[in-house]
Amino acid sequence: MRLTLWIDADDTLWDNGVYFEETIAEFIAYLDHPALSAAAVREHLDAIEIENIKTRGYGTANFTQNLEQCFAELRGRPCSPGERQRIDGMTERVRNHPVEPFDGVEETLRYLRGRHSLRLVTKGRRAEQAAKIERSGLGALFDDCSIVREKNADSYRAVLRQSRAEPSRTWMVGNSPKSDINPALAAGIGAVWIPHAQTWSLEHEDVPEPHERFHVRERFCDLQQLF
Repeated sequence: MRLTLWIDADDTLWDNGVYFEETIAEFIAYLDHPALSAAAVREHLDAIEIENIKTRGYGTANFTQNLEQCFAELRGRPCSPGERQRIDGMTERVRNHPVEPFDGVEETLRYLRGRHSLRLVTKGRRAEQAAKIERSGLGALFDDCSIVREKNADSYRAVLRQSRAEPSRTWMVGNSPKSDINPALAAGIGAVWIPHAQTWSLEHEDVPEPHERFHVRERFCDLQQLF
């Protein structure tokens, strides 16, 4: 049976979170708070990100603003021009990191493309995500691409309507329980979870026990045995 496979991008096809984590570690060291531990600073930053995502969404520019806000709040004063420039420089690795597909990704996509319909489904700022897809060299292996502001059950239902895909024959593949797995299942789509060690902590959630519409695989290339 020909299926429709929706594939996540960041940390499913290539590394992404590791560059954010490196930047956050550099930022915490630069802040060098005299009283708060690194964990406490990270908790404060996470709270800022949770709140600002609601209105500003994702993307490197917003991440930079979140770091500047965290610095200002924990230092009790606005960033100086020099401090703002330093923080902006830290996020350069996020803006321009290499987009190198994981081992076996291209081979597996070519195999799946011969059997099923493939759609890239990712979230974030459209221009930023589109640029990463182009740098990856994988765009031509997908029949279509959806870049959404947020991945939740409603956005998945909207993509279903737009693409006229049948939920019972559609699967979402990704690394994030919060964005890829649980909302897909809630929208009636099957899901395959491929955990990644650097999945953002704000994307963590409990997932159900595996069942006929939910599978867990260690590597992307394992999809060749599943589909």
